[in-house]
Amino acid sequence: MSNTHTNTVHLVGNLGKDVQISTFESGKKKASFSLATNESYKNIKGEMVTNTTWHNVVAWGNLADQIAGLTKGNKVEIRGSLSNRSYVDKEGQKKYITEVVALQIIKMENAFAEAPMPSI
Repeated sequence: MSNTHTNTVHLVGNLGKDVQISTFESGKKKASFSLATNESYKNIKGEMVTNTTWHNVVAWGNLADQIAGLTKGNKVEIRGSLSNRSYVDKEGQKKYITEVVALQIIKMENAFAEAPMPSI
């Protein structure tokens, strides 16, 4: 068995807001947005329940440029990794952030459109 650890994330969801692009003094670009993913299940009463989880997503460089036009509601597939960081806010409190650092983002057009049943 290998001791190699992998930090891999694969999500499919909808943008919660338009992609925001930041350009730094160095010229490097960062895209950021929120992504909603849903999980559905039947509870003990047999009722369908849907839980939504929100994820902070960032993309850098060329990928940031490529996704600049994505808007709230767009369905995307994201592959990347998790990143944890912290900062001190204006009140001196340490805050922690977990983000998905995207390495690939694919806009999904009609991803879950109903397909005809194959004949048997």
